[in-house]
Amino acid sequence: MNSFEGDTAEQGAGPERERFLQPVADGQRVTVMLAAFEGWNDAGEAASDSLRYLNKLWGGKKVASIDADEYYDFQFTRPTVRRNAAGERKIKWPSTRIYKASAPNSNVDVIFVQGTEPSYKWRAYTAELLVHAEALNIDYVVLVGALLADVPHSRPIPVSTSSDDAPLRERMNLEASQYEGPVGIVGVLSEVALLAGLPTVSLWAAVPHYVAQAPSPKAQLALLHRIEELLQVPLDTHELAEEADAWERGVDELATEDPEIAAYVRQLEEAKDTADLPEASGEFIAREFERYLKRRGQDRP
Repeated sequence: MNSFEGDTAEQGAGPERERFLQPVADGQRVTVMLAAFEGWNDAGEAASDSLRYLNKLWGGKKVASIDADEYYDFQFTRPTVRRNAAGERKIKWPSTRIYKASAPNSNVDVIFVQGTEPSYKWRAYTAELLVHAEALNIDYVVLVGALLADVPHSRPIPVSTSSDDAPLRERMNLEASQYEGPVGIVGVLSEVALLAGLPTVSLWAAVPHYVAQAPSPKAQLALLHRIEELLQVPLDTHELAEEADAWERGVDELATEDPEIAAYVRQLEEAKDTADLPEASGEFIAREFERYLKRRGQDRP
């Protein structure tokens, strides 16, 4: 996994940032597609794990899938054998699954696209996804990825937010991605969705490259917080926050056992602290306080 298709500093973090979803009439629903793919776009499996967490949290129901035989090389992306609840062995084939859920206490419906990056026919694959998007009346698309980067595990995980949709970018005070080079299926789907007239944003979490193995709960949590802001729907991430804290403590312990790694982490921390401190900015504090108030409101009887 290489660093690609995103910047490691959060984009569009100015005070003028507007909401992602436009206000709608009372009773009208808004449907947002959230898509993540295992593989090249998914360092530490943070992107796919974040959508799995949210899909489970909201009780998503499977509404469609894409035939694996058309798009996967099974010698590269191999099927796996699992045992079901009855103890029977079943082969699980790589595939793309589409789920639908409704965000609680909101007018937002979410379509989750979860799968493995395909091996073949990317243009046909993304075209088939857009057929499903049209059938499910998608209004917005959020593409979620994770990349390896020179960031310290002990600081907030940066999440970049970018869009190549000029009106959306202007409204949200975002920047277009400046990346040039090889792309994954997330980049291809972003272009195809925009060509189809769907307002699209991309989220990329920066995973510390020296702890690249899955899971990466701190990066997962950072992505969920950004999705929470985009959808304006409070999320219950208490359990995941505890996992992220435990993960950070575990990496701290490993780092102290290796003087070279410990010195490298200190170097990354110093570079991050001197470059910028988004966690100390007024907007960050305002967002955290707003999230806190929303959660308090949810907890009240």
